[in-house]
Amino acid sequence: MDTIASLFSFITTPVSWVIVQFHTVYGALFGADTGWAWGLSIVSLVILIRICLIPLFVKQIKATRAMQTLQPEMKKIQERYKNDKQRQSEEMMKLYKETGTNPLSSCLPILAQSPFFFALYHVLNSIANNDTVGVINESLLQSAQKAHIFGAPLAAKFTDSSADVAALDASLTTVRIVTAIMIVLMSASQFYTQRQLMTKNVDTTVKTPFMQQQKMLMYIFPIMFAVFGINFPVGVLVYWLTTNVWTMGQQMYVIHNNPTPGSKAQAAYLERLTKHVTHHGKTRGRGERAIVKAIVAKGRDRNEYERKFINGLSKEGLAAQADGTVVKSEASAVATAEDGTPTTGAPKRQQPKRQTKAQRQSGAKAADEAEPKSEPTSLSKSDQPEDAKPAAAAKKAAPKAGAGGRSKAQSGQRKGQQRPKSPSKK
Repeated sequence: MDTIASLFSFITTPVSWVIVQFHTVYGALFGADTGWAWGLSIVSLVILIRICLIPLFVKQIKATRAMQTLQPEMKKIQERYKNDKQRQSEEMMKLYKETGTNPLSSCLPILAQSPFFFALYHVLNSIANNDTVGVINESLLQSAQKAHIFGAPLAAKFTDSSADVAALDASLTTVRIVTAIMIVLMSASQFYTQRQLMTKNVDTTVKTPFMQQQKMLMYIFPIMFAVFGINFPVGVLVYWLTTNVWTMGQQMYVIHNNPTPGSKAQAAYLERLTKHVTHHGKTRGRGERAIVKAIVAKGRDRNEYERKFINGLSKEGLAAQADGTVVKSEASAVATAEDGTPTTGAPKRQQPKRQTKAQRQSGAKAADEAEPKSEPTSLSKSDQPEDAKPAAAAKKAAPKAGAGGRSKAQSGQRKGQQRPKSPSKK
């Protein structure tokens, strides 16, 4: 570990300078030689570093979600070129280039934080070995060695011997109890952060190998912290515990306000957003508008929770716009109450009133009276000449004479349409 820490010695001086500046402020409040002054200096160093890493954290979230989206495509490439590893790698790189995704972006905060971690370890290890480091001179070195956190010196470790702990004016039992509690808290906070990510902020509609990897890391990381934690000085444990608590709070904020699409956290968020928008009639803040804008842009590709959100707004007479705002829909603007006040929701279909029998009869009678009577045409029965009537009667009577013969002749024929006789056979 000392060899690795020495590789980051170029950052040891800036880290020691930041700790000394914070110690000057807290020393004036709690005393220069107290554990509160040195412990809060380390905590403040963590907060300062994590604030500087917020842009990288945002980039990490975007990269992680992009990787989750690409998992189905990556799986198809792996199955298609499972016998050609070189072609598989080329297609993967092509997919990353087309989508603008970098797999290493999700590791940027950890990689960027590593130099500060090893530099702080080198500073605290030098204090334990009674060596000056960076801007920490002899007087500051003596002050840091006297500082105790809950009875454990900043430079003490769980694996130190009784003689080493006695040299730092402390008890071995106290050191091991304090370090064991800090290691347990450090591992538990890491486990809860990872579990929170897996149970609430993962798209449950897509089953990918990425989820299995995250589940493995959820159990591997806490074990790693527990194993390596027994070799960390108390000051480093303070640093790492503060980092885990910050990460846990930061992750809770992201899950609550910007959840992953398709996750349980998104369902809870959209439910809260629906209640707020229907109550106030508008979205608040840039973050809410960005989420509504993304949902509208998806169109038919919306997931179950997003469709439920859009339908919920429609039932309340609201419509989400392409710019992320929410306005009153035209259908609800038409619907008004009898006193002129607007009603909520889409207008109800008006059913026609049922008429009584007397009303229907009077309406039919009025329609008959209003309809003009047509005059008889030239082909009406009254205009026919009298001599044409016997001829017409004779013509009607003629077919009846042979009706019986034809019916008997046709009784043996098959049913259906018959072929007409040719004129020559008449």
